[in-house]
Amino acid sequence: MNIYNAQQIKQWDHFTIQNEPIAAIDLMERAAKAVVNELLHSKYQDKPFYIFCGKGNNGGDGLAIARLLHMKQRQVKLFVLEADHYASDYNTNLQRAQLLNLSIKEIDGAEEFPIIPANVIVLDALFGSGLNRPLIGLAAILVQHINQHPSIISIDIPSGLFTDKSSLGGAIIKATTTLTFQAPKLAFLMTENAMYTGEWKVLDIGLHQQYNQQTASEYELLELPFIKSIIKPRPKFSHKYHYGHALLYAGSPGMYGAGILCAKACLKSGVGLVSIVVEEKYLPIYQTTLPEAICITDWNNENVCIKKNAIGIGPGWANSEAYIHTTKKVLTNNSLPLIIDASALQLLADENIQKGLQPGSIITPHLGEFEKCFGKSNNDFDRLQLALQKAKELNIYIVLKGPFTTIATPEGKVYFNSTGNTGMAKGGSGDVLTGILTGLLAQGYSPLHTCLLGVYLHGLAGDIAAEVHTQYAMTAMDIIDIMGAAWQRLL
Repeated sequence: MNIYNAQQIKQWDHFTIQNEPIAAIDLMERAAKAVVNELLHSKYQDKPFYIFCGKGNNGGDGLAIARLLHMKQRQVKLFVLEADHYASDYNTNLQRAQLLNLSIKEIDGAEEFPIIPANVIVLDALFGSGLNRPLIGLAAILVQHINQHPSIISIDIPSGLFTDKSSLGGAIIKATTTLTFQAPKLAFLMTENAMYTGEWKVLDIGLHQQYNQQTASEYELLELPFIKSIIKPRPKFSHKYHYGHALLYAGSPGMYGAGILCAKACLKSGVGLVSIVVEEKYLPIYQTTLPEAICITDWNNENVCIKKNAIGIGPGWANSEAYIHTTKKVLTNNSLPLIIDASALQLLADENIQKGLQPGSIITPHLGEFEKCFGKSNNDFDRLQLALQKAKELNIYIVLKGPFTTIATPEGKVYFNSTGNTGMAKGGSGDVLTGILTGLLAQGYSPLHTCLLGVYLHGLAGDIAAEVHTQYAMTAMDIIDIMGAAWQRLL
């Protein structure tokens, strides 16, 4: 699903108006009907509504929603923030609301702010996705007043939130729910905005799909149909060598669990063979726990990479001199596709090692590791641009782990994952991801498709694990154990 910037969203509306064709006021009516349908089929259906409107198109949406709710015999009160200018469609909807004798109060001072009863649902339709400067004056004070209420639903986007740049420090509605139109906004995928968007849902309002098909976007949210389309079939007449041989540098004294998790996940990825390096004295543990894996004790041998198809390095990997020496050699002196995680990422703070990476390598940092590699950013949007810059500059793929895990590509595009949950915020989940990615890369998936399928599959297995075990009780091993069910859903 494409994610568009504020200008493109406006153009999509205009394209629909011109090519459906449909009048702008009727498109607004269609959006209002979608919101009302959602409200009347939710836990809010029997509640009274206080609707706060600006005088732009978002306010026009709010007026249309109020009228439709009133026609469905719902209790509605309208509050309109005074402004110097108003949109023509706002004015049309105001006249329609007045014909029904709806309760409408204009707010031109803080003394006119209403007391909002606890049982009321507030609808925020003050400002929309076209906002390009922070709220000030009466608008900012009104936002602070509304934010004292516990149940706020924002229409399209929380008022005061910018669509595609940081809003930190501004006056912004703190919605418990956001009902947005046609596609998510980039702002919804940023951690810094979680307190403002609440739970968000996309409502289809029938914008013209030709625009979506012909308009490129820098950002995309991964969806199941696309992921299904990149899965490689498994021919009937095939054998293990058709599906690649993955080599893992994972686990070390005190952290062998990470290596085991990584290897188990790799085995579940569909790969033909998995080899993992092991200190000889710990060999019995690995051979007992991982009977399907090949254990390599002579891992500094020059031939260790022969007949391997991809390398994963870092999970549970030690920072001792011997381990660091091996890591440097793997990062800068081999021609195999690489997945780089955890301890191995620490060496990427060295720009010379960054520049020596094999083109197409995949790195999987969490926020702290990303900052150690590339430096701090002022906000999530700046960090996103830094990830894109580094992906292009180094010709690598950056998988920035977290909510809506972000994949920055050297082609200049960013993908956001749509699967996963907070139950995965536990030790070992990242080791599982590294194993999955290494196994997919060894099977011959391109680095891009490895990233996209890997993060989606990882998150999907996490979602199924949460269904079975709850987000509280699930563990990284549960993600591995349920990967078969995740594959089944994909297939």
